[in-house]
This record gives sequence, C-alpha cells and structure tokens, in this order.
Amino acid sequence: MNKKITERAVGTVAGFARWAARRARSSDRGMTTSEYAVGTIAACAFAAVLYKVVNSGPVLSALQSLVEGALDAKF
Repeated sequence: MNKKITERAVGTVAGFARWAARRARSSDRGMTTSEYAVGTIAACAFAAVLYKVVNSGPVLSALQSLVEGALDAKF
C-alpha cells in the first residue's frame, strides 16, 4: 500500500490500534445469531441422544437398582 495513503488513513500507531479494534468489532456483527442457532441445535441433539440412552433397558434397570439400593440403605 502507498505510505502516504496509509499515514493519512491511520496516522499513528495508536490510530492504527483504534482502527484495528473498530474493524474487529464491526466484522463480527451478525455472527451471534447463527452461533446461538447452532448451539441450540447441538444441545437439542445431545438431549435427544441422552434421552434415548437413559430410557434404554440396561441403563434404566441399572438406575432403578441404584435408586432401590439407596432407598434400602440402613443408617
């Protein structure tokens, strides 16, 4: 880039830092909505898999025996 154009646009190192910070903040607009959407879909998929696993026969019987053992414990 031409040195005079760069000096005029940025000026000093502090000016460059302000310009870079403004550029970094403005380039991330609009990303939060898509990140929330992807996160929500991933959480729902994980919940569905977890529901299927917990409601499967072996896991359900293991949880049931665990709870029964805890309730039958003598103090």
